[in-house]
Amino acid sequence: MTTIPPPQNPEAPKDASPSILLVDDDVTLRERLARALRERGFDVRTAGSADEAMEQVRADSPEMAVIDLRMPGRSGLDLLHEMREHDPATRVLVLTGYGSIATAVEATKLGAEGYLPKPVDADELLAAFAKNGPQPVPEHFATPSLARAEWEHIQRVLVDCGGNISEAARRLGIHRRSLQRKLQKYPPAR
Repeated sequence: MTTIPPPQNPEAPKDASPSILLVDDDVTLRERLARALRERGFDVRTAGSADEAMEQVRADSPEMAVIDLRMPGRSGLDLLHEMREHDPATRVLVLTGYGSIATAVEATKLGAEGYLPKPVDADELLAAFAKNGPQPVPEHFATPSLARAEWEHIQRVLVDCGGNISEAARRLGIHRRSLQRKLQKYPPAR
């Protein structure tokens, strides 16, 4: 099992610390994780978008990266693809608030070592990185139920609309009240 060693000496130069790039448009989550990882002895860099992250990667490629799947502008999958082209040795985890099997498979195919649902803490990130390399992608996944697929699609559209139910209903082609009723239900089982 591979482990990620923290630096032996907290006063050691930054180059001795394993570097992690956190890319998430949620400032609160990003800074909370950054602080927790710094306390554990890591050299942490942060970015709020794919473009900002690539600027940092080009300047000094990190050993590890944690990428949010859905961000304004280019997606986390686009960033993952570009980062892997720039430096295939960078170990990447993908985070998302609205995960689906299809995006997990796509992230893994693009070279992500793992796929974690939000919210996540520093210990979960480090445990995922400590696992032994990329996990094999199963050839067959259980198909999600139609209700689950609909629920995930509604959640993605709602996020794209910034939580505006009227706009989401317009984009989905359903009445606002129908969407409100669907949102009151719990997510269906996979």
